[in-house]
Amino acid sequence: MGLAMAKRLDTEYCLILHASKDENIKELRDGNFVLAADLSNADELKEFCKRLKSEHGEDLFAVINNAGVSIDKPLVFQPERDIDTMIMVNLKAPIMISKTVIKIFGLKNKGVIINVSSCVAETGNAFQSIYAATKAGLIAFSKSMAKEAGALYQNHQIRILSISPGFIETPMTDAVPDSEKEKYLKMIPAQRFGKAEEIAETVAFLLSDKASYINGSNIEVNGGLF
Repeated sequence: MGLAMAKRLDTEYCLILHASKDENIKELRDGNFVLAADLSNADELKEFCKRLKSEHGEDLFAVINNAGVSIDKPLVFQPERDIDTMIMVNLKAPIMISKTVIKIFGLKNKGVIINVSSCVAETGNAFQSIYAATKAGLIAFSKSMAKEAGALYQNHQIRILSISPGFIETPMTDAVPDSEKEKYLKMIPAQRFGKAEEIAETVAFLLSDKASYINGSNIEVNGGLF
């Protein structure tokens, strides 16, 4: 989904792209920037936030917290290191990045933060209890931060919201067994899985002035999944 977002937004914005390693981003480099960091590592996350502020704070308009990891296992068999990794990447990293940029947006009285959650934040899913918990945390965090911005800043144009994709065709979902895919397909009124490009279009709209009154909301893009 991150690549689809980058391709869609590349036509309108100068991008600051995150990758766990520099060589992981081979497209969209011309005219854009790359900040590499392992977001599961506290020191690298801290350095990432520091560089984001010092190198790009002056021109920063929006942040999309899309990085995520899912390690699917029954909780009783889940190693603590896997639990820590999911909490770090899926929840703490967006919190710390948001903490960095909200200070920047507060000086400008303008900015957008979009946190990418998941449909399982609301539905739950067996063997994804930690992943679902982190994604649910992102929704609550976004709603609370929107209220916080309203309390801290006067006459501001700062918006914080989240989006919850449903079952989207990505390398992550390609690994899901066919039997699980069939189960999900039966629960989707649209009778198909979503495409990464559809999430990218939603993000592009939410960043635009056309969405200026959408704030603190969680936008579900799931084909009607229930």
